[in-house]
Amino acid sequence: MVLKDFYKVLSEEKTGDTKYNFRILVNAKHEVFNGHFPGNPIMPGVCMIQIIKELTESVTKSSLLIQTLTNVKFMALINPDLTPELVVELDITNTEDDLVKVKNTTYFNETIALKLSNVYKKL
Repeated sequence: MVLKDFYKVLSEEKTGDTKYNFRILVNAKHEVFNGHFPGNPIMPGVCMIQIIKELTESVTKSSLLIQTLTNVKFMALINPDLTPELVVELDITNTEDDLVKVKNTTYFNETIALKLSNVYKKL
């Protein structure tokens, strides 16, 4: 975990051949929110991308390097004081050339916060 104590996994469920759902709890008291933004904490996009990478690494049991990000759509602000619990849906496929393709939807309650597709290279 790059950001120590930034979030914890509450549950992990395999929902299909390539699909996984994670429930995570974001630490609203983490120091990253002191600067982003004081009095109105907002989840930095780069932190969400890192969480997705780390969860994908836990599923694939591989160290990964981001190759491409496409269709990155931040659709709602994540305020950890109001909605610290997130659901991260991952659809993970491995290619023959040691790449890992991921489609993600992250949401809180019924609100979609992030959708993205990315490709990682196995290290």
